[in-house]
Amino acid sequence: MAAKQYHIGDALLKKAVHHESFEKLWETKWRAPCKMGLYPFMFGCIQDFEPIAQAIIKKGLAEPYNWDEYALMFFPKAEELLSIAMTAETAGEKEKASEYYLRASAVFRIARFPAIRTEQQRKAWRRNKDAFYRGAALMEQPIREVLIPHTHALDSEGTVIPVNYLLPPGASAQNPHPLVLIFCGLDGLRTDLAVWQRGWLEKHVATVVVEIPGTGDSPARAADPTSPDRQWSSMLDWLDSQPEIDSTKIIVLGLSTGGYYALRIAHTHSGRLLGSVSQGGGCHHMFDRAWLERVNELEFVFDEADSLAWKWGYSDLELFMREAGKFSLVNDGTLDKKTNVQILLVNGKEDEIFPIEDLYVAIEHGSPKLSRVITDRKHMGEPEASFVILEWIHNLLGLDGDIAAQIHLIPSKMKY
Repeated sequence: MAAKQYHIGDALLKKAVHHESFEKLWETKWRAPCKMGLYPFMFGCIQDFEPIAQAIIKKGLAEPYNWDEYALMFFPKAEELLSIAMTAETAGEKEKASEYYLRASAVFRIARFPAIRTEQQRKAWRRNKDAFYRGAALMEQPIREVLIPHTHALDSEGTVIPVNYLLPPGASAQNPHPLVLIFCGLDGLRTDLAVWQRGWLEKHVATVVVEIPGTGDSPARAADPTSPDRQWSSMLDWLDSQPEIDSTKIIVLGLSTGGYYALRIAHTHSGRLLGSVSQGGGCHHMFDRAWLERVNELEFVFDEADSLAWKWGYSDLELFMREAGKFSLVNDGTLDKKTNVQILLVNGKEDEIFPIEDLYVAIEHGSPKLSRVITDRKHMGEPEASFVILEWIHNLLGLDGDIAAQIHLIPSKMKY
């Protein structure tokens, strides 16, 4: 029986209540983080989302969602917030304008959740980026978009890698700073995970936030297991060319599906990184048919298996499940390569998005790694996991160790 293959056991067979309807999703899974300005509502405000949620509930939307119909429910409020932001910007009210641009970007974000598969979701992604970068440009320390040349691209791949880039004041060729390279996940993209950047800025650490293959604006071929290696080579070459960055002190922080890539890059680019963190990332059993056949009804908010298939370049879920094993870091030998990169693996033991067995598999292969399994927590192991990770990075970079202050900056706190 499939449930016996995994630590979560019979939980594999139980449909989570939030899959019954959007009403159940909002009431049991989304309203609380929205109130707190936490994932996936970074830069968001409950006053903006509550009326949208109630309108969706009144309409009775439920799985399987029509993603264009779903996305369109968010557009009026997002446009209203944009109008307020533009009026404030014209009046010279930079702080207010920035907040409203970012609030609009948050609404557009949830409109394109969880994968950008349809016309209206693609429109929401474009509008999300536009609103975010307008708001980010008005921050006290502006986050800017940089288009990194994809110098290692194949002819069939994109020519640039769009990223968020934030360099601390005082960084220079004479005073190069360390850098945390943040790998986004399946649904959290660069305009979302920008919430991490201010905290690192306060610690005098530069940040780059980048999307993984098959998501956002990544130029890599989604279905090619080796495409991330080319994308990361282009990125690291660019970072090596930046005199303000200490290229001997680059640490990757991969979140959720980004953790898969954090583990991969630690083995494919040994010698070019100081450390790499995989938080909530899988590596092998995440591609099991027995797992993929069940996850659409588990912890992930929507259709995880279909979203993963789309991310890896498949519109046919059945075909993806048959061929997914080619992406395994065990099957392709990646985890058995020697590496001198310091690796930290962190996840919640009860993870229903990627099986905790993948953390153990990673430990059993290749070079020694540090790990922390958070008991009684699901995917990502929060809230304890962030403290574990930040302490490790602080120690590796010789930072001040004031982790609580950095964590305090992550939740969105709106003024207006």
